[in-house]
Amino acid sequence: MTSAFEAPPPIREDDLSNMMRTYKPRTPGVRHLKRPINDHLWKGRAHLPLTYPRKGHGIGGRNNSGRVMVRHRGGGHKRRIRVVDFSRMEAGKHTVERIEHDPGRSAHIALLNHDGTQEKSYIVAAEGMRAGDVVQSYRKGIPADLLKSMGGVMDPAMIAAKTAWRGNCLPLHMIPPGTLIYNIGLRPGAHGQLCRSAGTYGQLVGSSDAQRQVTDETQRKSKNIYVNVKLQSGEVRKIHKQACATIGVASNANYNRRQLGKAGRSRWLGIRPTVRGVAMNASDHPHGGGRGKSKGNVIPISIWGRTPAKSGYKTRKKSNVNRAVVVPRFRNQGRRKRDQSGGGTRR
Repeated sequence: MTSAFEAPPPIREDDLSNMMRTYKPRTPGVRHLKRPINDHLWKGRAHLPLTYPRKGHGIGGRNNSGRVMVRHRGGGHKRRIRVVDFSRMEAGKHTVERIEHDPGRSAHIALLNHDGTQEKSYIVAAEGMRAGDVVQSYRKGIPADLLKSMGGVMDPAMIAAKTAWRGNCLPLHMIPPGTLIYNIGLRPGAHGQLCRSAGTYGQLVGSSDAQRQVTDETQRKSKNIYVNVKLQSGEVRKIHKQACATIGVASNANYNRRQLGKAGRSRWLGIRPTVRGVAMNASDHPHGGGRGKSKGNVIPISIWGRTPAKSGYKTRKKSNVNRAVVVPRFRNQGRRKRDQSGGGTRR
């Protein structure tokens, strides 16, 4: 028996995990400032070999010809882009050296050190991950020492008990149903694409063919290549079972509860102001012009005048059906959220 698979990482129940840091209002800018308490983050610089400078007119939302593709972008503090490994193809044990803040994303990142080759890499950190934890990737298969510790028997329940730990990357068919996962891939051999923002996760709910009665055995084997993953929006998608996912929830779950406190903090983040259409001239926006705050008795539309700007207007073609969606998400312009919070439904 080897000691590499004895116990999973500890469950840390921090009393500060659900608290926000507030400040005494010595200035108006900090009166409404609220931040998540993340005292475990690294205070120094990033690992420079895994970064490169963020420069060019793309910072201002421009494309290669200089045209504005994304409005309300520009300025902000200097940044360096962190090269994050979303694929996790390297097998072997990786030790977490530290948890860092990444200015390019809402979740935290973890600096890993490969125990064999001493190579360093960044991954999206899981909630509760700390320095000293050991994580692995099983995308290339089950290691020989793990099989030897189980007596050479391929027991799926035993494999899941020894591999489905926080921060480990596994193929979806090796993850037990009901497990919370993040950094979910969509195709075999591809990198993770879903649930990479702070506090996001999906839940594996089982095989996509479990509800169907397939009599032919060959037909059952050919069709049972997908698993169902339920996302936080309520949408259930079928994903190939050879795609990857990481066990846990993406870190920095209280990110959506933060308050910047002042307009200048948005400018530091590279976010420029958003001007209302009714405050513009008629030549600048379909809602502009006129006397007073009137948009000219027209329906709310975008600045380009092509699509409605509210009520969840769908731009997807009806002929282009997303066949990966098993159960679509609930669309009602936020009424469900207001009902759950006790606000009632607005008539």
